[in-house]
Amino acid sequence: MGKAKRNVIITSLVIICLLVGGWFVWRSYYHQHQSSSGPRATRVVKKKVHLVAIGDSLTYGQGDEDKNGGYVGIIKPRLQKKFHNQVTTVNYGVSGDRSDQILDRINQQATIRKQLHQADVIVMTVGGNDLMQSLQKNLTTNSTKLLNRDINKAGNTYQKKLQRLFSTVRKQNKTAPIFVMSIYNPVYTYFLQVDSINNSISKWNRITKSTLQGYGPAYFVDINHLMSYGQYKTKRQRQQLIKSSEQANSGQTSQKQLVSIMNERDKNLNQYISTDDNFHPNHLGYRQMTQRLLKAMVKHDGFEYQER
Repeated sequence: MGKAKRNVIITSLVIICLLVGGWFVWRSYYHQHQSSSGPRATRVVKKKVHLVAIGDSLTYGQGDEDKNGGYVGIIKPRLQKKFHNQVTTVNYGVSGDRSDQILDRINQQATIRKQLHQADVIVMTVGGNDLMQSLQKNLTTNSTKLLNRDINKAGNTYQKKLQRLFSTVRKQNKTAPIFVMSIYNPVYTYFLQVDSINNSISKWNRITKSTLQGYGPAYFVDINHLMSYGQYKTKRQRQQLIKSSEQANSGQTSQKQLVSIMNERDKNLNQYISTDDNFHPNHLGYRQMTQRLLKAMVKHDGFEYQER
C-alpha cells in the first residue's frame, strides 16, 4: 500500500472517530439536560377566559345607546374572535364612583372579591370622578397658581387612594394582568385652549400610570387624545377647531358656558361623546376605546394561554 493512500485512510478514520465521539458527547448532554429540566412546556390557548371589569361610569357603560355595558360588552366578542375561545365577563362599574368608593365596594362585597380572585384578566376605569370633585371647586378660577396648588394637593390624595385600591385588587388576585384606561377631556372640542382642564387631566393620567407600575403585571391604556380629539384626527383638523373655539370663548371657561354645553341635546362637536349628557362616550366612542384596549391586550396576551 502506497504512503499517500495510507495517509488518506488514516485521515478518514480520524474524521470518523471525531464525528462518532462528538455524537456521543451531544447525546449524553441532551439526555442530562432533559432529565434535569424535564420536557419543555407547550403554550396553548385557554378554552375559557374570565374577565372582570370594575370601576366608574366608563365601565358601567353610561351613554352607550346599545345598553350592553359599554366596552365590556364589546371586548367580549372581540377577544373570542381573536383567540377562538369562550370569554365570560362580569361588570362592576358604578356611575359616579371615585377611587375610594370603588375600594369600598370591593371591601364590602364578597361577590366582587370572589370574582376578582377567579379572574384571568381585570380591566378598570378610575380617576375621572376624583378629578371632577377637585375641578368643580376651581374650574372657573382666574388664578393659575391657586388651581395648580389645589390640583397638586388633590393629586397626592388621589395617588394614596389608588395605592390602596390597586393593593386590594392584587390581594385578591396576584397574577391576573390589570388593564387600566386613562381619563379624557369630554369638553376638549369646545375649550381646546383652556390649559387648566387639559393640564389637570394629563397630570391625573401620569399619576395613574406611574402608580399602576407597582402592581404588575399591569398596563396603562391611554385613550386621552383618542377620546378628547374625537373625529378630529389630523393636525389640520385640530387647528381649524382651535380657531373656531377661540372665536367662541376667547380662551376663557365660564360656568355658564359649561352648563350650556352639558344641557345641549342631540348635538356635540365630538362624535364620540353621547348627546344624552355631553360627557360620556356614545356607542361609537366605546368602540374606539375597546379597539385601543384590545390592542393592549393582544400585545400582553399571556392571560389567554396556559402551559401544557
